[in-house]
Amino acid sequence: MNPEAIAQAWPAPAKLNLMLRVLGRRPDGYHRLQTVFQFIDRCDRLWFTPRDDGQIQRADALPGVPESADLTLRAARALQAHCGCPRGAEIRLDKTLPMGGGLGGGSSDAATTLVALNRLWGLDLPEDELAAIALPLGADVPVFVRGRAAWAEGVGEQLTAVELPEPWYLVLTPPGQVATAAVFGDPQLTRDSLPVTLADFVAGDRRNDCLAVVRRGYPEVAAALDWLQGVGGGQLTGTGGCVFAVFADQHSALAARDMAPPRFQAFVARGLNRSPLLDRLASEPGKHHADH
Repeated sequence: MNPEAIAQAWPAPAKLNLMLRVLGRRPDGYHRLQTVFQFIDRCDRLWFTPRDDGQIQRADALPGVPESADLTLRAARALQAHCGCPRGAEIRLDKTLPMGGGLGGGSSDAATTLVALNRLWGLDLPEDELAAIALPLGADVPVFVRGRAAWAEGVGEQLTAVELPEPWYLVLTPPGQVATAAVFGDPQLTRDSLPVTLADFVAGDRRNDCLAVVRRGYPEVAAALDWLQGVGGGQLTGTGGCVFAVFADQHSALAARDMAPPRFQAFVARGLNRSPLLDRLASEPGKHHADH
């Protein structure tokens, strides 16, 4: 792909859950959570071609994802319906992030679609309004819309921006996908954790309440975690199956990656407190260049 095309792309970064506590189940079936989101510089890329006929289309099919489940199309149509916008778009997605890995790729794609089309269609909705449109698409879509590392509560949508260290991460993707609904539906999932504070997290409380269920149900995830423990760590992001270890510098992370068993896809990424989506938005001509 030529550099100009890459420069025109809108990034959809992955996230890591640096901890995850399940405080209880709500009457609607969702769980009350506490978590910490941080972005990493591994991204899907999207391109948007506005249309004047109101049609929302994807340029290429995403394998295994019907149009009705494609979050980019759902996001575009939700924005279109919310505003009564007569315009449409063709959406092209270069999918890098693994599906079902706990990295939030689909949610990030949806958020990038909302942010990009809000600008390209000239709608100029404020960030809070975009985040409200984002929430029905998925509990972690709003954090990608807002684009800042965050302490999160509720179902993950009550966000407080935080400044965290930006270390290097080694991320492993074990074979197979973890079914998030099955993990949250597991009768052995811890659902009564006591709330913690951001200070507790900073002091080192990085527990993920989904870990025991995922370890038991997904032996390859357990094996990846066991291997990471041998190089200095091992944490589960969200419900997985991606797992990660933290390194102070890129060299150490790359050295560990080079030792990883070949059955695990492995990559190194930098932690980011500010999403690259905000920088891309600032570079796009429009009424406002600030990121609200």
